[in-house]
Amino acid sequence: MGVGDPVGMPISHIMASGMGGLRTAGDLVARMQMSKKMRINEAKEYVAKKLNLTPSELSDEYVMREVREELDIGIITPVPGAAKGIEAKVRIAELLDITINPVERLKNKEKFKS
Repeated sequence: MGVGDPVGMPISHIMASGMGGLRTAGDLVARMQMSKKMRINEAKEYVAKKLNLTPSELSDEYVMREVREELDIGIITPVPGAAKGIEAKVRIAELLDITINPVERLKNKEKFKS
């Protein structure tokens, strides 16, 4: 029995999300869809409002590069001193008013250290 197309799922995911992830606002929109069960247009409007942009600007790589750098929420080619990894996730959680599990685990660990 065959396993089907080995690249079928990644292609489907790219086509479904289609906003370019960290290059644009695709990761932010996807987070709203998953965490708040928003439909894509509702998620785009929510993220755009939080970033003071229009929904169409969310897919503009040049606009989003500037916005991501200004807000320090992660960029595709990080520069020294810029947020990445969990630091970027902390900022994203605060910006979008959502819970991100690794951020919460980090906060809980910090509470027990003191």
